[in-house]
Amino acid sequence: MATIRNLKIKTSTCKRIVKELHSYEKEVEREAAKTADMKEKGADPYDLKQQENVLAESRMMIPDCHRRLEAALADLKATLVELEEANEKECPEIEDAKNTVADVEKLFHTEDA
Repeated sequence: MATIRNLKIKTSTCKRIVKELHSYEKEVEREAAKTADMKEKGADPYDLKQQENVLAESRMMIPDCHRRLEAALADLKATLVELEEANEKECPEIEDAKNTVADVEKLFHTEDA
């Protein structure tokens, strides 16, 4: 049985993963700029290779975040449906969850375009 507490937890999980995704995207931008700068300055090949490994690792985390976010979003939607079927009254938690679902779906639609 879905509860408001479960809904709050699932909503927070989605929000946290979105923050994590944005953080990794910024990290990839920073590391890519650093790698390009190192190549431009003719850095030591070993150091350059290590920097490229850091960049590759950061890039690998983005698809992982997407998968986790998709799963968390599906879980949140299912909990919302359960609560609506149980005729749960409108409350701030349900409104917050609906807003979070809309925000995450917008994020997925902008990335597909």
